[in-house]
Amino acid sequence: MIFVTVGTHEQQFNRLVKYVDDMRKDGLITEEVIIQTGYSTYEPRYCTWQKLYPYQVMTEYVNEARIVITHGGPSSFIMPLQIGKTPIVVPRQKKYDEHVNNHQLEFCREVAIRHKNIINIEEIEQLGKAILKYEVIVSGIANIQVSNNEKFCMEFSKIVDGFF
Repeated sequence: MIFVTVGTHEQQFNRLVKYVDDMRKDGLITEEVIIQTGYSTYEPRYCTWQKLYPYQVMTEYVNEARIVITHGGPSSFIMPLQIGKTPIVVPRQKKYDEHVNNHQLEFCREVAIRHKNIINIEEIEQLGKAILKYEVIVSGIANIQVSNNEKFCMEFSKIVDGFF
């Protein structure tokens, strides 16, 4: 199952909702898709959807999902990270009238560069490839990720080894 959430911001996110619905319609996604559409005006025809889900239901969907796709709000993509999932994050953008500015775009770029723990999708045309190649992308991310504790221990070991 794929779970998509656009958050609760009062502007539409039709670009994401319609793209995922079209992928399902075209048979590019064959598994079940559940979308929390928020204030989007586009109503999916090929996916299960609801404007808003209670937090507990959202948590269940995130746990059950093979892939979680979120907007760029930190609250939405931190939840899958906390349970060990790598989310696909599509930041809302001002040029599409999805937000008042590009803070999600800028923030997600920084998270992707610094932490390498999200799949940041800035242009919606990149989303299909990210979904279809999700496991390959995630395995590549897992290979480059090193926790801060591991980094500290490796550096500390070098210092200690230098004493001997």
